[in-house]
Parts: sequence; C-alpha cells; structure tokens
Amino acid sequence: MRRAPCRLQLESAPPTSEERGQAQGGGAHALARKVYPSGMTKEELINSVKQIVALSKEGKLDEMYAGYTKLFDDPAFGKGRPEDQRQALKLMVHSKQKPAKPSPAMIAAHTSAIAPLTELVSTQNEPADFEMLGMCHLLLGHAEAASNLYRAGLTIERERNSGSDLCGTLMRRVSEL
Repeated sequence: MRRAPCRLQLESAPPTSEERGQAQGGGAHALARKVYPSGMTKEELINSVKQIVALSKEGKLDEMYAGYTKLFDDPAFGKGRPEDQRQALKLMVHSKQKPAKPSPAMIAAHTSAIAPLTELVSTQNEPADFEMLGMCHLLLGHAEAASNLYRAGLTIERERNSGSDLCGTLMRRVSEL
C-alpha cells in the first residue's frame, strides 16, 4: 500500500512593513527566517518536524516520539503561531503509526503535548484542539478528562456546524467512553 507523502504546511502571515524593511539587507532569506519572540524560527520548526516525520517513515517510532517530546517541551514551540503549533501537534496526536501498546516514549510525547494543547484550548477555543487534548488524556489513562474535553469540543462544534465531520467524530468519541 502506497502512502501519500506528508505535506507539512505551516501557515505564515505576510511580512509586516517593519519586517520587510529589516529584511532588505538580507534579501528573501531574511524574511524566510522570521523569528518567533523566543528565538525559534519558523524554518527551525519546519526542519524539526521534517526530521521527526522522517523517523516515522523509517519506522523509528520511539525516536519519533522522543523528537516530539523535545519539540513540545521547547519553550520556543509555545511562542509560535497557534496554527503552526496545531499542525505539529496534529501530526503526532493523529499519527497512524502507533505501537500496539503505548511505549514510554509515546507516553512522554503525549504528556509533553498536554501543555501546548491546554494553552491552545484556553486561548483559541477550537474544537479540534479539544479533541487532540482529549486524545492525549485518554492515552494517558485520564478517561474522565478526555470525555469532558470531547463534550466541550462537541458543544462548540455543534454551534458552528452540526453536520461537520469533526462533530461526528467527537460524538463517536463521547459514545466510546
């Protein structure tokens, strides 16, 4: 079975006039290296995720999860754009390559994802973030917390679009607990 290639697309806002002015001395490369407030560039985030995805493709799951743990524990990760954080978190939480039994590395990665996902849930109020945080809690054995998160995400998604795929997924997740 052939898998579709992973397409990591981290969104970026157009550069501000100040950023364009600063970049004139360094050309387009200076714009591409837009720095998050803490010092991690978008380029560094993309490279980290590409390295992690490569480990996944090689079947090195423990190394992949260790990479995610390192990424999510980096304070610079939490300073990035919510859309970029969400994309990296989604790659791990929704990964199809999972061991039959959670390994210590997998548990560590999901534990590390709790903090950035909690921040996204509290600041962005996106139902997909509630789902991912619930999935992390469920993997860690916190079924009640997972159920509460799925229900909260479902409430928001029902108000937005009761016929969406996400609404159906969240209803299924709630019914399974």
